[in-house]
Amino acid sequence: MTDTTLSLPPLQQGASSGEDQSWLTALADWTVSLMEVIGPVGAGVAIALENLFPPLPSEVVLPMAGLTASRGSFTLFEALLWTTVGSVVGAFMLYGLGRWLGAARLRSFAAKMPLLHPEDVDRTVAWFERHGGKAVFFGRMIPIFRSLISIPAGVSKMPLWRFGLLTGAGSLIWNTIFVLSGYLLGENWHIVEEYASILQYVVIAAVAIGVAWFLYSRVRSLLAARKDA
Repeated sequence: MTDTTLSLPPLQQGASSGEDQSWLTALADWTVSLMEVIGPVGAGVAIALENLFPPLPSEVVLPMAGLTASRGSFTLFEALLWTTVGSVVGAFMLYGLGRWLGAARLRSFAAKMPLLHPEDVDRTVAWFERHGGKAVFFGRMIPIFRSLISIPAGVSKMPLWRFGLLTGAGSLIWNTIFVLSGYLLGENWHIVEEYASILQYVVIAAVAIGVAWFLYSRVRSLLAARKDA
C-alpha cells in the first residue's frame, strides 16, 4: 500500500440535495479510510455490511474501491476479489437468517398477520424451489433484492455449495461493473451512481405496485368471502 493520502472526489456533482450529499460524502469518506487502513480487505468489509444493510448503496462503495485501486493503494484484481468475497460473506449471513427462520416460523408469523396466510409462505417456498437458481444469480444484480434474495434461499434450504456458487457469480458481474467504473472514470465515478439510482427507483416502484396489487386482491377476496357468508 502506498503512503499517498487519497482525496475524495467531489460528491457535490452527483448529489441531488444537501442531505444526500452529506451522507454520501460521509459514506465515501468512511469507505476510503477503511481501505487506506486495511487495504482491499476494507472494500470487502464495506460490501459485506452493504449486504446486511441494503440502504447502504453498493453503487457508492464499489466505485470507491475502483477509484482507490486506480491510485495504486492495491490492484484492480484485489479490489474485485475482496469485494466479491465480501458480497458472498454478507449473503451467507442473510442465508443463515433464512435457515434460522425456516418455513415453519414464517407460517406461524403469517397466520398472525392480517391479510397474510400460511399458504402464502408455502407458495413462495414452492416458487423459490422451482426458480431459486435464477432468482439468486440475477437477484445479485438488482438493487435491494441483491441482499434480500439470500433470505428465501435459506428458508428453502438451497444447498450451500449452489448458493455460494450462484451468489459469487452474480456478485462478480455486478461488482466488476461498478469497480471498473470507479477505476476508469476516476473523479467522475459519480456518473454511474446517478444511473444506478434510476434503476433503484424503478425497482422500488415495481415493488410498491406489486405490494399494492397484492393487498388489493386480498382485501377484495375478504370482502367477497364476507358477502357470500
